[in-house]
Amino acid sequence: MGLIDLAGRTALITGAAKRVGRSVARALADQGVNIVVHFNTSKSEAEALVAELQGLGIEAWALRASLDDPTQIERMWEQALGCAPQGRISLLVNNASIFPSDTLSSLDLQSLDKNLGVNALAPLRLTRLFAGQIRGARRTRQREAAVQPACVVNLLDSRIGGYMKRHLSYALSKRMLFSLTRMLALELAPEVRVNAVAPGMILAPEGRSGEELERLAARAPLARWGRPEDVANAVVFLMQNDYITGQVVYVDGGAFIKENLYG
Repeated sequence: MGLIDLAGRTALITGAAKRVGRSVARALADQGVNIVVHFNTSKSEAEALVAELQGLGIEAWALRASLDDPTQIERMWEQALGCAPQGRISLLVNNASIFPSDTLSSLDLQSLDKNLGVNALAPLRLTRLFAGQIRGARRTRQREAAVQPACVVNLLDSRIGGYMKRHLSYALSKRMLFSLTRMLALELAPEVRVNAVAPGMILAPEGRSGEELERLAARAPLARWGRPEDVANAVVFLMQNDYITGQVVYVDGGAFIKENLYG
């Protein structure tokens, strides 16, 4: 059996208005997937992306929610279901995250709570809502829903196995999301597959120069930066291959292997 045809499905992508999330949205749209573009503060970018995606011949919508607020998450999910054809979301990409600076000496509970809320607990909440919808459809014997691929892809960070001493609460939240990915893959099988993509040197953090990161990228075995499209292609592959679950694809030019062998 070949890769799944995703055309006609609907995906919800958090943080889709900019950067890697935008590339994921474009890549899925190229596969004929309808896109729900989640945003928080990037309204103009989200609306511009929606217009661009609609120009490709698919349906797209922009929905706002602050992911540290469970009530807003639930409201956004219900709005997404209302937008989607047949009222069903069959693909979920938990891409949105925050990336503040803190260290072991400066870490406080407020910072940790914020990072865990957005980077780990929001994906968990959305995945539970997603799985409830899929399992509910199966219980009501909607045959069309039963054969549609149901897949979640979480965005991690290739450095989760190391010590990110300048971004400690972020690192802890991504490690939590890594563990949740494996746990959810077991708990939600066989109806829902859950995987992750762990990008490496793809884009410089907003507001920072790329010079330092250029030097870091040169240390990777492939000795260069990656592109947002490289991450997006990995997401699409995991959604198309229905015999993969609980896995992490590192899109980092081999840096993960090098750090684990020699770090």
